Formats: sequence, structure tokens, C-alpha cells
Amino acid sequence: MPEARLAVGVVGVGRAGAVLGAALDRVGHRVVAVHATSPASLDRASRLFPDAPVVPVPEVFARSDLVLLTVPDDVLPGLVAQAADEGWVRPGQFIVHCSGRYGITQLGPLTECGALPLALHPVMTLTGRIEDVDRLVGCPFGVTAPESLQTVAAALVVEMGGEPMFVLEERRPLYHAALAHSANHMITLVAEAMDLLSLAGVERPDRMLGPLLGAALDNALAHGDRALTGPVSRGDAGTVATHLSELADVSEAIAESYRSLARRTADRALAAGTLDPAVAERLLGVLADRRA
Repeated sequence: MPEARLAVGVVGVGRAGAVLGAALDRVGHRVVAVHATSPASLDRASRLFPDAPVVPVPEVFARSDLVLLTVPDDVLPGLVAQAADEGWVRPGQFIVHCSGRYGITQLGPLTECGALPLALHPVMTLTGRIEDVDRLVGCPFGVTAPESLQTVAAALVVEMGGEPMFVLEERRPLYHAALAHSANHMITLVAEAMDLLSLAGVERPDRMLGPLLGAALDNALAHGDRALTGPVSRGDAGTVATHLSELADVSEAIAESYRSLARRTADRALAAGTLDPAVAERLLGVLADRRA
């Protein structure tokens, strides 16, 4: 292992903080102090950083060249303000957060104190276990940094095995919304689909959905809207009406979710030219908001 170059402190040993700290430690940096309070965080700290003491937050800043502020989004602004007010940061110290929502503006009070701000957001679902470090290999990171620090930010991401992708400061919330809209809502859709298949008598809904969803994701990433298939893209209004009726018998909420997504699918299929406008009128009538 190469000689340690940066002393790293971790404030908030959650799933992301634990994994990023371990990734930096693996490539020659050294986690020298952590702050953790919950039983789960303390357990992660003891497993991933057995040689790093658990200390108060100001002590983490005092011991570290690079501080990972891996706390919940809503906690970050208050923590930054406190660190600036109480003089925890020193000039030339790297302050890194991994929030998707924020860029470096949120670190402004610390930047005014001479800190070097970086936003490094791994685009990956993490569990907080050591095996997640390997999942960072090839993982995109949404990076926002001052122009003078972009090379350093990219180098840190590459050291952790990731692929740096720069996101403009003002586009950070939209970037994060896009990720949440895709990954989080996909989990909801897949879980609901498995529930419905179980109600339909399918014993292994995961086995049934796996190949279909894998192919759908691959095709969507490769071809965008032109990958659309199914009754909406064909304008098969009768089938869609049957789907809505069946779903409403199970859950009105699921039926309305289907209706909303099918309307968006129809709009995009029309724009992409994969849905014939001549057959779309009846479909859109079936998909009209019942509450209207």
C-alpha cells in the first residue's frame, strides 16, 4: 500500500461516509478520526475503521487534512454554519460532502475560512459494508468543485475507482431529482409489480421480472423513447382499459399511478413518433384523469 498522503476524518459514518472513507483508506489515505452517534454508525466505525478513534466533531476537524461531511442533507447547512462560527476549519483543509442535492455553495462559510470545498456524490446505492468499496469501481460521481480544484476532485474520485462527471452548481438540484426519479421510483414500481404478480399466482415474480426488466433498462439506456413497447406505444386502448380496471380492484392508488405513467408514456411515444396519432385519441380518452 502506498504511503498515506491525507489524514481523513469522517463526520457521520452512515452508508456513504463509511464506504467513501474506506475507499480513501484503501488507496493510501488514512482515516484518523470519526464522529458517530447512532448504534448503526458506531458499528460501522468499529468494523471499517478499527484504528480510528470516535471523537467529537471539532476533534475530527482538528486531526484531518480532508473532512468528509457525510450527514443528512437537512443537517449539512447547520453543521457548516457551526463549524465556521466556532473556527473548526483551517486554511487549505479539504471539506468534502457527498450530497446529491447540494453543490459547493452550501460549503460557502467554510470556503470563506480558507477551506477547499468539494462535492463528490457517488451515483450508487450503498449499504455501508466493506464490499461496497468494490462497487465504486466504474461508478459515476457527480462532481462539483471550483475550477481550480476540479483536477483534485477528479483525482480523488479516480483513486476511489469512480468516474468523475462534472455537474454545474446551479443544476445540482435538477441532477439529483433526475437520479431520485429514476432509481427510487423504479424500486417502487418493481416492488408493486412483484406484489401484483404474487396476487396473480406467480410463485417467483422476481424470476419472471428479472429478464424483462434487465432488457427494458438496457434498451432504454441505449435507445431512449424508441425502446418503448407495450400497449400504450401501440395505442391499444382496450388493453389499457382492462389493466386500469384490474388494478383498481386491487388498489386505486396503484391504478392512478399506472394511469399517470401511461399518460407520460403516451406523450413521449407521440413525440418520438412511435405512437400513431390516429390511434392515440381513444387511448388518451381511456387515460383521462377520472377525477376531472
